[in-house]
Amino acid sequence: MKLDEFYKGKRVFVTGHTGFKGSWLCVMLSELGAEVYGYSLQPGTDPALFDILGLEKKVHSTIGDIRDIDCLEKAYVAANPDVVLHLAAQPIVRDSYKNPRYTYETNVMGTVNILECLRKHPGAVSFLNVTTDKVYENNDIFDHAFKEDEKLDGYDPYSNSKSCSELVTHSYRKSFFAEDSATAISTARAGNVIGGGDFANDRIIPDCVRATVAGKSIGVRNPYSTRPYQHVLEPLFVYLTIAMKQTLDKKYADYYNIGPRDEDCITTGDLADAFVKYWGPEAKWVNEAEANAPHEASFLKLDCSKARETFGWKPVWHADEAIRETVEWYKAWNQGRDMYEYTRQQVNTHLSSY
Repeated sequence: MKLDEFYKGKRVFVTGHTGFKGSWLCVMLSELGAEVYGYSLQPGTDPALFDILGLEKKVHSTIGDIRDIDCLEKAYVAANPDVVLHLAAQPIVRDSYKNPRYTYETNVMGTVNILECLRKHPGAVSFLNVTTDKVYENNDIFDHAFKEDEKLDGYDPYSNSKSCSELVTHSYRKSFFAEDSATAISTARAGNVIGGGDFANDRIIPDCVRATVAGKSIGVRNPYSTRPYQHVLEPLFVYLTIAMKQTLDKKYADYYNIGPRDEDCITTGDLADAFVKYWGPEAKWVNEAEANAPHEASFLKLDCSKARETFGWKPVWHADEAIRETVEWYKAWNQGRDMYEYTRQQVNTHLSSY
């Protein structure tokens, strides 16, 4: 079954829908014919992709804190969803060092709260918790690609909170959604995503855009760090595939890595080089490595063979293409284009490639 056949008319509850990845997901689901119900805080950046695309008028949007179980439960019951996609999180490593308590409350108890809604109000038949490639215990072993059965023990508060979120999901699945349950539960551990409309602090592409638009050099903190960069549409396609497949057959309910091809795990410096190439001569970057910076893994790579073999999936865009599409989005935004239409076109171009 194709995604548009499955999602047409489905009621899909998305936590974190006002965020960067959540906003792209709202557009994709809308294009597939789903009825989208979102629950999230107000957008956390200014500007924000959610606002640029005018999504408040295009989906059922509830503004609320994932830590507020009463508010969340009310929105959940009103949505009466068929599918639940849990993206709400405090997603920035550096912010987790500044405010670890908030990070754990949001990323761990937020997961407990949405699973409590699922437990107390049976009906949804598919739940996917979106975590991160940083859930694994990472000793910076060069060229080691993490597999799904390896130890979960993220280092920093963000990464560790997402490891905890995974373990919470595993416990709820075993304790409350056994084999005789109609609800299928999976987690997806995605690599670093890029794409138009990300305006968060301490992320490389937004830093590149802000500096270039302001006529400044791009400061790259960790140019030699290797990351599994991929366009945001790649993992979103797999999230929707997992939710569809496990609805149709619970054997697909599992834990999946989602990342680019091996050759597309590139350094942050390589990504900055490609950004400069596609933006033009006014863009340039400099090495601004920091002494005594908070710990971040220098090497991170995923083994995504399980998802590819299970679903027959492979990424559409290589890293260079993903960076080009990302730069073109920001250029269009900077020129005052109709960004909902532009974003729709990128979504449909990507979907048509499968």
